[in-house]
Amino acid sequence: MSLKKLISKILASIRWRAVLYCQINWIKTVYFNFRKFPFNTARKMPVIFFGRISFQDLRGKIIINGPIRTAMIGFGHQFEQAKISKGIAEIALKGKLIFNGPSNLGKDVFLYIEENAQCEFGSMVTVGSDVKIVCTESIFIGDWTGIGYESQIIDTNSHPMMNSLTGEYFPMTGAIKIGSHNACSNRVSIMVGTKTPDYCVIASNTVCNKDYSFLGNNILIGGIPAKLLKNNYTRDWENEKPLLRIYKSISL
Repeated sequence: MSLKKLISKILASIRWRAVLYCQINWIKTVYFNFRKFPFNTARKMPVIFFGRISFQDLRGKIIINGPIRTAMIGFGHQFEQAKISKGIAEIALKGKLIFNGPSNLGKDVFLYIEENAQCEFGSMVTVGSDVKIVCTESIFIGDWTGIGYESQIIDTNSHPMMNSLTGEYFPMTGAIKIGSHNACSNRVSIMVGTKTPDYCVIASNTVCNKDYSFLGNNILIGGIPAKLLKNNYTRDWENEKPLLRIYKSISL
């Protein structure tokens, strides 16, 4: 590499970092880290917030498994084409939130974890903008899974539902488990009791409401409610991973 190209690359990196630093909500970032982590962890700033965000409740617990580094977890980071934020991001952390490696949550995400509930993210999970995650029992999202914009993951019916003939009540909540290397398209609803296998693609505007793990890996599901659409169908994860590490991780 010529000296001119090297200097140009270094200057571009400096400009990018300067822009990124200006986008960080430093007040919320410092407040959250020092409130939720021991000093030696908090000073590394493992969780970074971008833009406006409201902390509804922070009584719960956040756990980061693995070596701690700066900006492992991002909230409000712009990694999609749309750049403008509505400024409506909210976190209500009453239960337990677990990260098993770096993860990135996009703009305007609503994350609600009820008391005694557990929401767990694998490594390199990405959550698109305008996604709603409501966890009242248990939600698990596997490694390298991406949740498309305007989707929702909700493990509760929110209201008691009953059989009008027998008077029998249906379960109000049900654990959700999303496999690793899942590609969840935009506007997908993942509802009570959903389970997906590894290497699963979910089509846009789909409603998932049951256990699909028995269908095996490398599948495409879609529809209302979701059903098997294709076998031997998968995202090319291995060729995409180098780019995903660049564009869907935070580098400070």
